[in-house]
Amino acid sequence: MSSTPEDSLESLAKARRLVLALLSQDRQPTPAEVQNAVTVIFGMLAGQGEVLDRDQLAKEIEVLTAVFQEGSSGLESSSGHEPWLPEAKNDRSWDFWERYRRYLEDVSNLPPLVVRRLDQSTDDVLSQLEDPRRVGSWRRTGLVIGQVQSGKTGQYIGLAAKAVDAGYQFVVILAGIHNDLRSQTQLRVDEGLLGFDTQHQQRSNQNGKSRLMGAGRMPGAKKLDIASPTNSSEKGDFGRQAANAVNFPLGRFPVVLVVKKHWKILEYLRTWVTEVQGTEDETGNKVVRDIPLFVIDDEADNASINTERDPDADPTRTNGAIRELMRSFEKSAYVGYTATPFANIYIDPDVDHAELGADLFPDSFIRTLPSPTNYLGPERVFGLQVDADDEEDVPPLPLVRPVEDAESWVPSKHKSSHTPSDDLPPSLREAIASFVLASAARRARGQVKVHNSMLVHVTRFTAVQGIVKDQVDDHLRLLVDSLRDRYGQAPQRMAELQALWERDFVPTTGHFTADEAQRLTWAEVSSQLLPALRKIVVKTVNGTSRDALDYYEHRRAGLSVIAVGGQKLSRGLTLDGLTVSYYLRASSTYDGLLQMGRWFGYRPGHEDLCRLYTTPDLQAKYIEVTAATDELRREVEEMAAVGLTPRLFGLKVRASSLGLAVTAANKMRQGTKVMLSYSGEGPETVIFNVADGVVENNLKVLGDFVQRLDGLTTADQEAPGASVVWGRVPSDPIVEFLSGYETDRMAQRVRPRFIAKYIEQCMAVGELPQWTVRLVGKRTTKDWQNVAGYNVGPVERTALNDVKAEGRYTIRRLLSPPDEYRDLDDPQVEAAKERTREAAARKKREKVPQSPSGEQIRWQRRPDQALLLVYLIERPATEDGPAQSPLVGFQLSFPESEHQSDTEYVVNSIWQKEGLDALDDDEEDGE
Repeated sequence: MSSTPEDSLESLAKARRLVLALLSQDRQPTPAEVQNAVTVIFGMLAGQGEVLDRDQLAKEIEVLTAVFQEGSSGLESSSGHEPWLPEAKNDRSWDFWERYRRYLEDVSNLPPLVVRRLDQSTDDVLSQLEDPRRVGSWRRTGLVIGQVQSGKTGQYIGLAAKAVDAGYQFVVILAGIHNDLRSQTQLRVDEGLLGFDTQHQQRSNQNGKSRLMGAGRMPGAKKLDIASPTNSSEKGDFGRQAANAVNFPLGRFPVVLVVKKHWKILEYLRTWVTEVQGTEDETGNKVVRDIPLFVIDDEADNASINTERDPDADPTRTNGAIRELMRSFEKSAYVGYTATPFANIYIDPDVDHAELGADLFPDSFIRTLPSPTNYLGPERVFGLQVDADDEEDVPPLPLVRPVEDAESWVPSKHKSSHTPSDDLPPSLREAIASFVLASAARRARGQVKVHNSMLVHVTRFTAVQGIVKDQVDDHLRLLVDSLRDRYGQAPQRMAELQALWERDFVPTTGHFTADEAQRLTWAEVSSQLLPALRKIVVKTVNGTSRDALDYYEHRRAGLSVIAVGGQKLSRGLTLDGLTVSYYLRASSTYDGLLQMGRWFGYRPGHEDLCRLYTTPDLQAKYIEVTAATDELRREVEEMAAVGLTPRLFGLKVRASSLGLAVTAANKMRQGTKVMLSYSGEGPETVIFNVADGVVENNLKVLGDFVQRLDGLTTADQEAPGASVVWGRVPSDPIVEFLSGYETDRMAQRVRPRFIAKYIEQCMAVGELPQWTVRLVGKRTTKDWQNVAGYNVGPVERTALNDVKAEGRYTIRRLLSPPDEYRDLDDPQVEAAKERTREAAARKKREKVPQSPSGEQIRWQRRPDQALLLVYLIERPATEDGPAQSPLVGFQLSFPESEHQSDTEYVVNSIWQKEGLDALDDDEEDGE
């Protein structure tokens, strides 16, 4: 029979394992299946004399099995890569991974499906690295995109565990630019991978008393040989002293280092390892040949980016130090992890420095990690309008509270000498009261020995943070004293807290759950107010304060803290049990805003108690950056679905309408701003997929389209072979045609689905009510193509590429320019010509244009004068074979929209190089 709390916890963990083992592993079990499995295991353990709380066990299993997570997706390049992982699964032991997997399930209590997804996603990444046993020289670079506070650290620890199992014997984890973030990451690595406390030993097999922790301390856990020259203390980074203290050999067992991302630290590390293990190459440089290097770059968009204007010039120091470390190993792999990949996508993939080699562009793969359904992320906090037919919008959770009274206390623009006024704004006093209520409510739910945190982030200046800390601390002490009735204020203060509870917390909890057990009474909460209050401490977290968020030291009793900070809280640092955030700190960039969102993450059993107090302006910016980030992630997933490689992936990031930059200016020197909208535009297909089935599909889609047009209006064709024209066509069949048309994966500038969505948006505001459709025909063509009963002469467009080798047909221009204005009346054509001449004169061109430009043609179009041109491109007989079915291409001529304004995007160099810009010179086909 269980006799101690530890025994009870062990019994509960065993019961969880047994119940989960009974349930289906490939789908989410039904509530009935969960209850049946709980009954079986509860009865079995009771028969063995182990007493458990059946309801608690059932509730834990229900929570664990309710979580769903999709698999990862990504772009991959097989260039220089040899597949190896399936075979290695059988010829190597995977002890580090199995120990870590068990740690996640039994100690961290991760839902089984989440652990399986982590297993799959780490396999996906590991398979794209090279086999560490592969001989010769190789280099792989990749990027993993997660979400802020979504478990990236746990994912890359799992990846590192598999990497050392596979044979990577030198693992370097680059953990941010601050000591406390490096220390926090080292502690997570100690617990999950190393299995021992690095503050007391360097190697697991070290003689003397062993300080096991985390995965190494589990009952029956294997003791695995692994070492770390760095430790989890604040000063535990690598340097000369750490190098001199290393007393174990390299190359016989895995060595893992967690280092700060600083060029000097990296230089110490490179010098040490090359002196110990390097041999001179033909140039006289020392290279490590027999040990494969694996670099994991946490927050890879921070400090790792080369911010020099000329990407081929000497790079910035930290970027150069990472590249030099990679180049010092004959075999190396690099994986960057970030939630904000905006800076990484602007790295030029073609840079090749004479001494440092290629930049850190993710040449080998880019993968996205979907978050599980229990992740409280930007989409759930701020809501998301999804621009896709197959998905629903995500409504915002009722957790954000407006702050409109803080400007006189800490202005949005202030100096380091600013002194906040003595009175805290009412919104901050309410936020503190909400934190007290949330802490008390968690205690009332049985969450007693847990961490509770509140974030106050209102300034970047440490002096101002110190004043704010003192003011918050004074207010908290006053609250404690008043509840103790020291000044006869207890009834009034309790009434205020009760009013806030009933006004805010009761309806919010009701939004989250219908479970009466979650709905606490005021009596239950109020009884825990003083115990919750007494436990709270106030600390500043910045580079000059001596305060530390020592969650690990308080892991048994739980730490309750109000953290007042700035820059150090804005990237990577985790606030355990964060419930209430008071955030006023503006950021000028997407990635800055997202990284400051420390309130994102996992809040098991207390999502409904979380609050974010911020300004309406910041809330609007978060809504915008959430949409831009979601669009970027969708683009990666879409391009992954069609098998694109990173080097061929033209990436664009939607720019802000509220004045935000995508990322810091020096990180996007290789990015270019472009305006993307179809208002007044003329998108045309110039790249065609000629793979089996695609050409035939597009011909069928065209035939179905023509039949539908015939059912709506009367066609006009002057002679066989000539163009067929339909007038007064509604938008619906145009959308249907575009939705069925299959484009080439390289034709990213012409995305039929996006164009169809734009047309639907215009229809919603009464624009584009009717179209002219012209199926362009060339009478003089000998071999006509029959399209739904019409004989049409295909046009000639010469391929600019090796069609057979590339599997695609690329042309310079589809449009014959006069086709774009044949449907306009004479005054419109003359006006377009005149404006074209005026534009040429302003640009001081010597040649006077005789025909109107496409831009001016579209400018003259009325909202009801949209045009769709469809062309058949002939593929005549060649020496290699007979004539083939013609290609179907299209061009749309959109009028200016009064409602659909341009969206600005920042694009990378690959996007700029894609496709071929339409030229102004005429290429006419007579009918």
